[in-house]
Amino acid sequence: MTATPDRPNLVFILPDRQRRDTMACYGNDWIQVPHLNGLASESLVFDNCYVTQPVCCPSRASIMCGQYPIDAGMPVNRHILPADLPTIAEMLADEYHTGYVGKWHLGDEVVAQHGFDEWSPCFDHWWHEYTDESYKHRFSPYHQWLVENGFEPDAPHPGGKYFSERFRSQLPHEYHMATWIGQEAARFIERNAQEPFVLYVSSKEPHPPFTSPFDDLYDPETLPVEETFRQFPEGHSLFNRIRAEFWMQSQYGGDTHHGRRPAGPHFDLTTDLGFRQMRSNYYGCVSLVDGMVGSILGAIDDAGIRDNTMVVFTSDHGEMVGTHGHVEMRSPYEESARVPLLVRAPWLSEQQRRVSGNFSQIDFVPTLLEMLGQSIPATLPGASRAAVLRGEEDLADNDVFIQHNGIGDRDLTSAASSHTMAPERVDQLNMMKTAPWRSVVTADRWKLTLCAADQGELFDLNSDPGEVTNLFDGPEHRDRIRSMAARLRLWQQETGDTATLPGV
Repeated sequence: MTATPDRPNLVFILPDRQRRDTMACYGNDWIQVPHLNGLASESLVFDNCYVTQPVCCPSRASIMCGQYPIDAGMPVNRHILPADLPTIAEMLADEYHTGYVGKWHLGDEVVAQHGFDEWSPCFDHWWHEYTDESYKHRFSPYHQWLVENGFEPDAPHPGGKYFSERFRSQLPHEYHMATWIGQEAARFIERNAQEPFVLYVSSKEPHPPFTSPFDDLYDPETLPVEETFRQFPEGHSLFNRIRAEFWMQSQYGGDTHHGRRPAGPHFDLTTDLGFRQMRSNYYGCVSLVDGMVGSILGAIDDAGIRDNTMVVFTSDHGEMVGTHGHVEMRSPYEESARVPLLVRAPWLSEQQRRVSGNFSQIDFVPTLLEMLGQSIPATLPGASRAAVLRGEEDLADNDVFIQHNGIGDRDLTSAASSHTMAPERVDQLNMMKTAPWRSVVTADRWKLTLCAADQGELFDLNSDPGEVTNLFDGPEHRDRIRSMAARLRLWQQETGDTATLPGV
C-alpha cells in the first residue's frame, strides 16, 4: 500500500440521477461500464449511501456545503445557493487549487463562484434564474466549443441562440456534453498536477431526455428488470400511488405540451415495452457517463498522480425509470434515495473493500475535509467518517435521515408530453407534492417515512429490499414505528428541522 500523502488531491465525480444498480459491484454484471467497474475494483464500495433529499438542487447543496437542504436555503429546485453559505472549496486552505467542471445547478450557472478558482460550466438555458441581467448574455465554454467546431445553435437565447437540449443530446459521441466534460476535467488535471488540487466534475447524464449515442446498446425486450418494474405500489402512500397512476397513463418525450421542457425520444409508458425502452436508453446514458469517467481516470494516470489522488464517485440522487411504475425521483424509495458511492484512495486500499452500514451524504464535507488535512467547521451538522475510510471504525450504528420539501416545486406532470389523468386527479397529485415528509433508515435496515398529510410507510429492507409490502398499518410493528419516529424527532431537534410530522 502507498504512503499516506501530506496533501492529497481530490477528484469528485457527480453524475445526475445515476441509480445504484448501474455497475457490477451493485449487482449489475451486464451493463457496459468498464471504467466504473475498474474504479470499483480498486475502491471502497459503500453498500448503503443515501442522499439528504432526492431532488437535484437540495442534494447538491448538501454535497457542496455540508448542510441539510432547508438550512442551505435550497428546499426545492430553482433556488440560488446563498452567497454567504460556504462550499467545501471555500473551506480549504489557500494551498489547494480548486476547479469545477460541468453542471452546477445551484444558480448563476455561467459565472465562477463559491471559492472555485477555475470554472467550466456547460449549460446555457437557466437564464431565468440568474441574479444579474448581464449574465443572460453569456454562453458556456461548451457552447463556444461547439460553435468553434462548426455547429450552429438552434434555439432562442437572450444573447442570441443556444444549443437546445434536443440538439445537444443527439450529437455524436465525440461532441457530446459528457465527452467534453471528461476532456475538460482531464485538461484541468494535466494543468494542475504539480500542485494540490480539488476538482468537482458533474455530468448531465443519465438525466432526461434519456437519449445518447448509445440508445441501441441494450435490447429493451431482453433487458433484466427488477420485480417492482411497472408494479403499482398497492398499499403505499397516496403520493406514491398517484404518481404511479399518472406515469402509467403517460406519454414521455416527443413534442412537449407546455413548451418549457426540452423534447426527446418518445416513450409510451402505458406499455411494458415503452417503459423498457426508457430504461434501455437510460442505461445507454450511464455508459456515456462511463466514458467520461474513463477520461478522468486516464488523466490521473497520465499525470502520474494516482497514488496521491482520492477519487469519489456518487450521484445527487437516483432515478426510478419504471420501478414501482414511477419516473423521476422525489420519493424515499431505494432507487431514488440510495446511490452508488465509490472512494478510491490507494493509501487506504489498493483493492475493493466493502463498507457496510448506512452512509449519509450530509457527511461528505466533514469527511473530505479531514481526508485533505483541513479543519472542520463546527457549524456542519454531519460527522467525519474518515476513520471509516481508514478502516478504524464502521457504520454499524448509523441511522440516516432523508427529507422532502415540495412547496414551490414544479408541476409534477410537466415532464410528460401527454397523459390521460383527469384534471382533478392532477390537482390532487400536485397538492400532495407540497406536503413535506421525513424518512429514517435505521442501522438495522428498516425504513420509516412520515408525512402529516399522507399515509406513512414502513419497509423491512432486510426481507423486502424491493419495498413491496408497506408494514405501516400492521399492529405488530406499532412499537417499532414509535421508536423510529422518536429517532426522527430527535434528529429534527438536533438539526432545527421544523417539518410537521404526525403522531404515531
